[in-house]
Amino acid sequence: MTGETNLKRLLASMTPKLLPDVHVFATLAPGVAVPHGLDPVMQFREREGTTLIVTEDQAKVAGLAGTFRCRMITLDIHSSLDAVGFLAAITTRLAAAGMGVNPVSAFYHDHLFVPAERADEALGLLRQLAAESSG
Repeated sequence: MTGETNLKRLLASMTPKLLPDVHVFATLAPGVAVPHGLDPVMQFREREGTTLIVTEDQAKVAGLAGTFRCRMITLDIHSSLDAVGFLAAITTRLAAAGMGVNPVSAFYHDHLFVPAERADEALGLLRQLAAESSG
């Protein structure tokens, strides 16, 4: 099953969904196992350690120091992993508003981690971008 590659259709058809939990980024040293009971939404292994994106509550329970309090926005369109320019257009729009974003691409959807206190603003900007792209 392949995803959408047409940039105009991707932008016009994306339906951003803001998830309720506050997430944080945490890291584990190389070779350290993910604490029992922790259910990261994302896990990525780098040479320096393993990055986890977990809910703020889970991080506290596991005793992990979390950084970048953020909310997750899922772009509800099946984007192809080789789509060109989709995240660039989105991150450029958020950057123009002075907002940092950490995007994560998965098989079916792209997910944006935006500052928790600016999540509603980010959602509005994404909806505006979709409306502009559909006209």
